Amino acid sequence: MLVAEFQSVGQDLFLRGAVSSHGGNLSIRRGDQLIITRRGAHLGHLTDQDIIETGVELNDRSTPSASSELAVHRAIYRSTAAHAVVHAHPIAAMALSLLEDVLEPIDAEGRRLLKQVPVIGSSVIEATREVAEEVAAALGEHPAVLVRGHGSFTVGQLLDEAHRWTSVLEQSAQLIIAVRQLRR
Repeated sequence: MLVAEFQSVGQDLFLRGAVSSHGGNLSIRRGDQLIITRRGAHLGHLTDQDIIETGVELNDRSTPSASSELAVHRAIYRSTAAHAVVHAHPIAAMALSLLEDVLEPIDAEGRRLLKQVPVIGSSVIEATREVAEEVAAALGEHPAVLVRGHGSFTVGQLLDEAHRWTSVLEQSAQLIIAVRQLRR
């Protein structure tokens, strides 16, 4: 059941182009444990071996296999009530993160569900562990955040809910870009 949930979300993100073949990562929290995708896993084709369990606070023998974004996921779980995190690289949202400090949806669904999405970092962020606490703090107030030029982090009580925010974010970003092109 758990692997199927990761597979469903991972495959949808991949098929929609929200992650490259081996980009992005997913996690859920269960008490003091964190279940996260393996470092370099192909989200579109996850297997049982791609799901790693480690501590929210403590390292164990599984920790080295966990996603390179583990520090961010841990910071989010320590600072928020979230039980699920999706990290993706949605193209339109990432493009806007290079130009804007806040993404403000112009569509009804985006405005209602996201209101606004903060953009973290003054320049392109390559190692998100450097901004882990800032990402976690923003996610305490918003369901989605963008890391400039790196991607989005979304949270929810279920993996499907965090996935929903990623989808709404990307759709809102695509609409902003389309409207800007029409205004030219």
